[in-house]
Amino acid sequence: MPSAFLVGYLLLFMGAAVAVVFGGLLLGKLLRPHRPTAEKLQTYECGEPAVGPADVQFDLRFYVVALVFLIFDVEVAVFFPWAVVFGKASHLRSASASDQALEARLAELGFGHAAGQTPSDRSRVEEGKSTSVPRSESIPSSRGEDRKAIRKFGNRLMWMALVDVLIFFGILLVGFAYLWHRGDLEWVRALPEGTASPPEDRPQKAESLSILVGET
Repeated sequence: MPSAFLVGYLLLFMGAAVAVVFGGLLLGKLLRPHRPTAEKLQTYECGEPAVGPADVQFDLRFYVVALVFLIFDVEVAVFFPWAVVFGKASHLRSASASDQALEARLAELGFGHAAGQTPSDRSRVEEGKSTSVPRSESIPSSRGEDRKAIRKFGNRLMWMALVDVLIFFGILLVGFAYLWHRGDLEWVRALPEGTASPPEDRPQKAESLSILVGET
């Protein structure tokens, strides 16, 4: 039953996406005025007039900034599954709810056997059928010890997830500090100390021109 719901949601999402894309194109074609001109057929370059050859040399700063953005932007996606694991671990750590909520958490994390429930029993419970194991007997008699073990496991899992994300975030901070130290985050990099600036040719040309004019 859950798989059927999932397929239905996926089909609904895909249908909505296709309808939004093609609906917008169709709506724009019906509403906007149709006035083709020669300027509209030219290549669009971010609002700048397309002048000069295509094989021009771009500044390498564009590539550096794009790579730095991709590196730190893609790494953000790793935090989402970590947040899910950390949240479930914190719920297990504070496992002081009722037996039904505790069973649901155990079944969600795949600990159905530890709660005294077989996979067939869990499937019958999900389908709404009665099981051979009563609801009150699905949790063992040593309920306090089981909850203590679950809290211990949740506490350990939560601290492991926290240490992992701190190490991961620390590596990102080291890389960020390295880029900052190199000056890769600056659009115009300053010259290091002791580096000679490029010679200026304009004053020399002006002096030579004045000499030639004076001689004539």
